[in-house]
Amino acid sequence: MHGRDHLDTYLLRVLHTLLTEQSVTRTAVRLGQSQPAISNTLKRLREITGDAILVRGKSGMVPTERGRELLALAEQSLAAMDRIARPPQQFDPATTTRTFHLGAPDYLDAFFLPNIVERVRRLAPGAKLFVHPMTSSSDFLDDLEQGQLDIVVGNWLSPPEHLHISPLFDDEVVCMLGAQHPLARKGLTLKHYLEMPHLAPAPYASMQRSMIDQALAEQGYKRNIQVTLPYFGLVPYVLMKTDMVFTTGRQFAAHYAQYLPIRMVPSPVPFPRMRFYQLWHERCHAAPDVMWIRRMIAEVAADLPQLPRLEAEGG
Repeated sequence: MHGRDHLDTYLLRVLHTLLTEQSVTRTAVRLGQSQPAISNTLKRLREITGDAILVRGKSGMVPTERGRELLALAEQSLAAMDRIARPPQQFDPATTTRTFHLGAPDYLDAFFLPNIVERVRRLAPGAKLFVHPMTSSSDFLDDLEQGQLDIVVGNWLSPPEHLHISPLFDDEVVCMLGAQHPLARKGLTLKHYLEMPHLAPAPYASMQRSMIDQALAEQGYKRNIQVTLPYFGLVPYVLMKTDMVFTTGRQFAAHYAQYLPIRMVPSPVPFPRMRFYQLWHERCHAAPDVMWIRRMIAEVAADLPQLPRLEAEGG
């Protein structure tokens, strides 16, 4: 028994045809080969398998017991090879039971992620969606590469160059205050902003600092961060009880100002707009199912309300 490493698709097809036709002559005709070529291939298959495969019977060739086993194995192997070579089937969200893995900061919890869940539930009711938290300790690059995440959503000043990227939305930077704050209706001056106690979230802090604090540093400013919280969802409730200020995107602020005694005011410091992206790895770039969920996320972003620029109120 030797030459096992050389069992290729051609040999498998000859093996399968020999065992189904049980004739060298019919196998040659069916495969468009000469009879000597098929005879030589049978000889090689016998050497590889260490079995006669076909032996003479009363009315022709019959498979050996090992030959019967090899027929089933050849059928399975050829079917697997055909699936490998076949283009991916069209994705049907209505019937899929796929589990999608999305990485996102909890910053998006209130105004963005629920809309993704609603859309997936409506269009792909059998699908599952697992939203993974993104924290300062998350290694989303490795998770994307290893297939533990399909997509990540967030805002980066310099997104990783080796990943595919699709912009989702831009957001104006504003300041949030509790409605009880004495400056909630007057607005903030630069002096106010630099002297006030600031609130900052911890999990997404590395990304936020790279945007808010870097922009401040470039202008020669530094904010006074007095409290750091583990979750964005705590921010409005702390503001309602304190004299603190929170610098954030307008979509986030506008959502809470709708439902809670929260005010948003223009930032006295000019910040670049926050830009959110979805990122994915090359390994799933052409996968129909991941293309579909990316499109769903993009559509949710396109449906976000277009908010006019926030202007300061008088007096």
